[in-house]
Amino acid sequence: MSGIIVVITGIVFVNQSTFNKTLILSNTAYDIALSIQAAETYGMGGHSVGISPVGYGLHFDSNFPKEYKLFADISPQSSSGSACHAPGNTQGGLDAQPGNCVYDAGNDSLVLTYGLGNGISISEFCAYPAWGKYCASTGLTSLDVVFSRPNAAPLISTSGAYTASAKSACLAAISPQGGIRSVVISASGEIEVRQTACP
Repeated sequence: MSGIIVVITGIVFVNQSTFNKTLILSNTAYDIALSIQAAETYGMGGHSVGISPVGYGLHFDSNFPKEYKLFADISPQSSSGSACHAPGNTQGGLDAQPGNCVYDAGNDSLVLTYGLGNGISISEFCAYPAWGKYCASTGLTSLDVVFSRPNAAPLISTSGAYTASAKSACLAAISPQGGIRSVVISASGEIEVRQTACP
């Protein structure tokens, strides 16, 4: 009888440990999604740095898979050379904002650096232009996803350059114990957590 109790207790502990690891990975994916939503809220809400509203975004770097950054896109100050924040993506538009939709360390305003714990890391990130996909596993070194008034659509930069052709993005978080969760940012600005790898 005591042998049966030992076996059942062992099974419960193993299953509980697996459940906890899955729960931690899911929570991390939802935390990433919430930080993307925070950038979207700040950018769409017209939060200002100085006197003008600016775009807010997240910066993911393949060299730092255990962290990502929330930033205010304030550099360069003049929007005349950048199409990313201008209404209708028209350079120098009437309501064009500063910034180039890329995190420029030392020039943009760093709001917060998020660290991932429990051995979880961002194993992959992808941008989706009309012709297919461009991912970290195929040479993408960084991904910036910026939100700016008046449109909810994400402004996506790949490897340090804004590209109007990329309309959506995906990030995949992986646990060292196994398991993967992806966070998908759609062209409309919708943010979704999935239990699969990036498509």
